[in-house]
Amino acid sequence: MKRLRTRAAVFALVVIVGLVVDRLSKLWALSALQYGKQIVCIPNSLMLSLVRNGGASFGLGSGLTSFISIVAILACVAMLAAVRRTKSLQWTIVLSLAFSGAFGNLIDRAIYAEHFLDGKVVDFINYGWSVGNVADIILAIAGIWFVGLILFETPFKPGKSDDESTDENTSENTSENASEGAAENTSESNN
Repeated sequence: MKRLRTRAAVFALVVIVGLVVDRLSKLWALSALQYGKQIVCIPNSLMLSLVRNGGASFGLGSGLTSFISIVAILACVAMLAAVRRTKSLQWTIVLSLAFSGAFGNLIDRAIYAEHFLDGKVVDFINYGWSVGNVADIILAIAGIWFVGLILFETPFKPGKSDDESTDENTSENTSENASEGAAENTSESNN
């Protein structure tokens, strides 16, 4: 139960921090940047330029905004269900990051919508080949970490939590040692 509370607290903390940083950065971009103007941070690599993106990452699916919003809602629900099932802190963090990024962009789609979830996301971090936002960065980090967890075969739901397996191993070792000691005493008394 303690580990469940810990994972719930980690999930809440990661999601809240991610959403707050994403939201504040977008509000800053809307107030400080102008459409069509760029602020060069690193020449040919990083600029700040305000755009509205109706699609997904890299501007894909710009005519499918409502569909992308529905997929994001379903993904968020699936991530919530997965967080409840996992016993791994690393998986909890990855799912929290992914939820935060997806929900951050979903907030834009809801707030700036003219019709059902068709609002455009505020993007302002221009890499030269793509324009994104903090939620996109959070999603990218989650995606890379997700792949790493799969490659390193990190169990999503190990048989027992770390605390339970440590306690069980300790009790198994104690009972094995007691059994071995009793067997040795029996054989010595028979000799």
